[in-house]
Parts: sequence; C-alpha cells; structure tokens
Amino acid sequence: MRRSLKTKLFLSILLLTSIILGLVWFFNVKYLGSYYIERKKDNLVSYSNHIKNIYKGDTRKIYDELERIENLIGGNITIVASNGEIEYPISYRPQYGRMGRGFIPISKEDLKEILSGGTVIKIFKHPKFDIRILSVVTPLSSDKILIIQSSVASIEEGIDIIKDYYIYIAIISLIIGIILTFILTKIITEPILRLNKVARKMANLDFSHKYNVVSTDEIGQLGESLNYLSEKLSFTIDELNKANKKLREDIEKERRLDKMRKEFISNVSHELKTPIALIKGYAEGLKDNVIDDIESKNFYCEVIMDEAEKMSKLVKDLLDLSQLESGHYSLNKEKFNICNLVDKVLNKYSPIFKEKNINVSIKKDDDKMYVNGDRVRLEQVLVNLINNALNHIGAERVLEVAIRRLSNNAIISIYNSGNFIPEDEIDRIWESFYKVDKSRARKYGGTGLGLSIVKNILKLHNSNYGVRNVKNGVEFWFELELISIDNKNY
Repeated sequence: MRRSLKTKLFLSILLLTSIILGLVWFFNVKYLGSYYIERKKDNLVSYSNHIKNIYKGDTRKIYDELERIENLIGGNITIVASNGEIEYPISYRPQYGRMGRGFIPISKEDLKEILSGGTVIKIFKHPKFDIRILSVVTPLSSDKILIIQSSVASIEEGIDIIKDYYIYIAIISLIIGIILTFILTKIITEPILRLNKVARKMANLDFSHKYNVVSTDEIGQLGESLNYLSEKLSFTIDELNKANKKLREDIEKERRLDKMRKEFISNVSHELKTPIALIKGYAEGLKDNVIDDIESKNFYCEVIMDEAEKMSKLVKDLLDLSQLESGHYSLNKEKFNICNLVDKVLNKYSPIFKEKNINVSIKKDDDKMYVNGDRVRLEQVLVNLINNALNHIGAERVLEVAIRRLSNNAIISIYNSGNFIPEDEIDRIWESFYKVDKSRARKYGGTGLGLSIVKNILKLHNSNYGVRNVKNGVEFWFELELISIDNKNY
C-alpha cells in the first residue's frame, strides 16, 4: 500500500522522537546512578577541602559552618583526634565505635594513606542499619582526622524516583510529541497538497487556480514558480489557440474564396453565355442574309446592340467589384449634402418612374444633411438600390425613399412594395450573382452584382447597412455619419 507523504513524515518524526526518548531513558538507567554518586563524591571532597581551609586548630570556632554543611549534604561530619577523642559533634555518644558515628572499615593501606596526607573515599555497608554509606576520610591536621559521611541510600532512592518520574515524563512527552508531530506534519504537507492540486489542474489545462503564497520559504518560492509557470502556460496556450483559430479561419476563408471563385467563374460564364449566343445567332443571320426587309434587319441590330450593352454593363460591374474588393481602393471623399444627391438620382429616374407607373415618394427630416464621403460611389449605391427596387416592385407599384436624422447619423432607406425576402436567404442577397428569384434576372436586366457592390462601397465608408421585410414589401437602408459645416454653399 502506497503511503502518503503526510503519513511518512508523521511516522518519521514520531520514530525520531521515540528514539531520542529511548536513548535518554537508556543513559539515565545505565549511567545516572554512577554519575550522581561521582558528583556526590566530588561534593564531599570539596566540602572537606573547605573545612580544612577554615580550620585554624580550634574546632569550636567552626561548629556553625560544620552544622550548615551537614544540613546541605544530608549527612554527618566527624572530627576525631589522634587519641580517639571526638571533637565534633560534641553530643556524640560512642555506642557505635571509636571511629566516628558508625562503622568505618579503613584498611591499613587506607590509614597509611590518610596519615601521609591523602584522602580516602569509601562506600561501605553499615553493619547495624543495612544501608550503604559514602565516606570521605582526610587529615584535618597533623593530629586530627575529618570524616564526612552521606547515605548512598538517599541517592539511590532519588535516582529510582527520577527513573520512575522519567517514565511518566516520557509518556507525556510522547503524547505531546504525537500531537505536535501531527500538527507539524499538517503544516508541512498542507502547502504541498495545495501545490499538487494546482499542478493537477494545470495538467488538465485549467489555469484558473493559483497557489496562495503565505510564506517566503522554499515551498512559498515553489508556489510562486508554479503560479508563474501557470500564467506563462496559460498565455502560451491562449496564443496557440488563437493562432490555431486564425489558421482554421484562414483555411475556411480560403475554402470559401475558392468556392466563391469557382461560383464566380461559373456565374460570369453563365451571364455571358446568353448574350454571346444571341449576338452570334443574330450576326450569323445578318451575314447569311436570312432576312430581306429593313425592319427585320433593324430588329436584329437592336438585339445585338442590347446584348452588347448588357455585356458591357456586366464587365463594368465586374471591374468595379474587383476594385472595391481588392483592399487597395481609395475613396475620393468630399463634403456634400446627401439630400441633394438623393434628389438628383430620383430626378434622373423620373422618366422611368413615369413609364412604369411607379408611385414615388420621398421623406426628409431636413433638407440639409452633410456627410463626408465619395459622392460618385454613394450615387452608385443609390442607383443600385433603386434598380433593385424597380426589379422587384410588386403590383402596388410603390417606391418610398426616406432620409432621417438619428443622433449623429443620416439614415437613407429605400422601400418597394412586393414579396418578402425568405428569412433563410436574407443574409445571402449581398453575395455576388445571388438572386432570390432566378427567373427575373434577364427580364429586368440585372447582373447579380449590384448589391455586392453596394455592400463593398458602404464597408469602405464604415457604414452600417441592411435589409428587412416590412409591411407589404422590403426596405433597404444604410447609415452615413453627419458632419457640421460652417459654409453651407455646398
């Protein structure tokens, strides 16, 4: 079973704590008693040296200091003269022997060393009380011996108490260590888990999650690096996605252009095929003299001229559309009154309106609305839209032109009564050679390029444009930005 980092860290710290506590317990059990006795020996020797330093031959003068030292060491001090007399303590009762307050097994070698000025340290068992006693025997002067005794039993009892107490301390320390280890492990592993969570999100290309940096240590620095990596990856992938999207769009655009090119060639060929066939047929008839009367010859010539005019118009529209779609065409902009231009175009069409019995009306919010645009191209827009309206006008024979002021724009609309444009085709009517009613093309002389030319001219003017089905007919519209003119003589 795979263990988590949190479990491994917890067990490692807990094991280390247990080893330290075990080592402390081991050394205490094995060496504390010996160490404590050695320290006690050193203390007794130190006090014996202190007594020798303050002793000036009269024991009575140092009684108080001797009592103080006895209280400190929890033992006894005995001063014995060479004749066996006990000079201290003065209340000594010799029921335990002549050499101090208890039995002191001093060998001849020890006595020899003492008499030569040395110090003898002995641990012996008291014959009456069955206790171990630590004794330090040293010459106080040439005729007196100093004996300092302390029970080892009290030392050993203290060591046993310390050992027992240490067991409780060790258990409590272990419990506290477990709690602290758990907390410490959580503090250490929690940031790592959060880093891992962010990294997994990044692996799934989700760069919205960031590591919350709360420290400046190695984990905090790693978090900052991970956040930086996340931002760089997010930016790089976004750029890559944009590049891929643009590439897809370019490929799709290329496909559309290729399709449009093929359709364009097909449509141009189709549009030229009929007039060429008519011209060829009527020209061959004239050449072969299939007719003799002047009236029929004139009719043949009129057909040839009419078809040649249609071909000329188609070629002109193709050239115009090619220029407008090239991206290099520059408008010849000037400031002029759009109302005057609309009036001019409508006046030019007056004979046609009269001939076709068209009911024409015009509405203006103002007679003077000035724009900055290409006058010739905008006239072409109006002409194409009016031609389109005439080609599709219904039985009511109504054509309405309106020039409205809306905010800082002039909105020009051209309405004709007639059939609605199907909703699924309304966005395609701006395409080259697209005709809603294919049967009307040759009857009304349209080339199928008029609305496409309108679209491109208005795009060059950065103008909004559109078409909508309205009550009993269809309305085309476009916007032009109005400008203020100080000199109104335009």
